[in-house]
Parts: sequence; C-alpha cells; structure tokens
Amino acid sequence: MEPVKPRILVVEDEAAIREGLADVLVYHGYRVDAVADGREGLKKALSGQYDLLLLDVMLPGRDGFAICDEVRKVDREQPIILLTAKTGDEDIVNGLALGADDYIGKPFSIAELVLRVKAVLRRSRSGLALAAEIHLAGDIAIDTRNLSGSRAGVLLQFTRREIDILLYLQQNSDRPVSREELLTRVWGYDRTADIETRTVDIHIAKLRRKIEPDAKEPRNLITVRGAGYRLLVGA
Repeated sequence: MEPVKPRILVVEDEAAIREGLADVLVYHGYRVDAVADGREGLKKALSGQYDLLLLDVMLPGRDGFAICDEVRKVDREQPIILLTAKTGDEDIVNGLALGADDYIGKPFSIAELVLRVKAVLRRSRSGLALAAEIHLAGDIAIDTRNLSGSRAGVLLQFTRREIDILLYLQQNSDRPVSREELLTRVWGYDRTADIETRTVDIHIAKLRRKIEPDAKEPRNLITVRGAGYRLLVGA
C-alpha cells in the first residue's frame, strides 16, 4: 500500500503564483487544494483536513494573518507557513506571534519553498518525546501534552511549536542550544540548508512574554552570548 500523501492548502490570490505553487507541490508528491479568496481559504483551513496551510498574507476577504489567528483559536497544532511580500520586522513578528510556524519572504526560490515545506511537515509528524510537565521559576507549570500552563494562577496557552522548543531545551538544559541546532532539531531543516530566517528569535521572544515575569530580564529562558539559548529548569 502506498503511503498517504500529505495534503496542503494553498491560499494565494495571484493566479500565476497560486498555480505555480500547486504544480511544484504536486510534483514533489503532495496533494494540493489551492484557492484565491481569504474567506474560502479560512473555511477550508478550519476543516482540519490539511497537513499544512500555506497562506499568503495579502488576500481579498480575509488576510493571511486573520486566517492564522482564527485557526489558532481552535487548533494549536496545525502547521502553518506564511507567504509574505511584507518582510519588515513588524510584519514578520506579527505573523509568528499569531502562531505561524514559519514564514517565506517573496520573491522566493522553488528550492527554498520545498525545503521549508518538507521541514515543517517532517517535524510536525515526528514530534519530540513528551515530558508531562515543565516547571520553571516564577511559579510556572507547563502541561506539554495539553499545550497549556499557568503562571501564578494565570492561564497560558502554547502552540505545538512553542512546546517543542521548550521540550528540546529542557532535554538539553545542561548547555546552551544554538539557533542552528533549533532550526535542525525543532523545525526540521537539513543541517546543510542555507536558510536566512528570524523565526527562532521571534519564537523565543514570544515564549519569554509567556513564561517570564519580566521578558526583558529573563530568568528561565536565557541567552548565552555567542552560544545560543538555555532553559533553566527548576531554577
């Protein structure tokens, strides 16, 4: 029996790009649904039928940010990549803060697109071995299986990607972990891939706003200059 091909939803209003993306992804072995309108894209995205959502940011009806936000309200595990011509820091931070796993800036190469799609799908399917709970300074308890936690009695909610980052850092809490290692082990990128992305830094900043009493003075998720990030478990 042949393995089931991953199913991808492409929401892109420019016909040439939409059709080109669909052709490339089908060629690489994926099943693809492609739509041009944000409202239709949101309806399909909420159906739970897709292994990956590939969302353009600028769309008629509902933009990619809005679709991402609505999906995350009901599904914190759905893999999402944003396609954006808006590559300013504020736009990238906004997209990742809404829960996207990664972003690709336009114009992009086919090789880069396929690499990122494969990485997100590979990581979402393999996952990390789950510890039931993570306890951190500041009265923080995180339930990794339910993607939730509390800080001094206040409810916290996490995406699957955020939990995977914390789990990997917990498993390696005796040392700092570099951005490159996180991209390889958490995002699933090949070690030889030449990728320019700020997704690790932005996800770390998101996590600090959740798990630190003061994100500007982190006590749990610290930066080790020149080496990477370290999670001080039980600090």
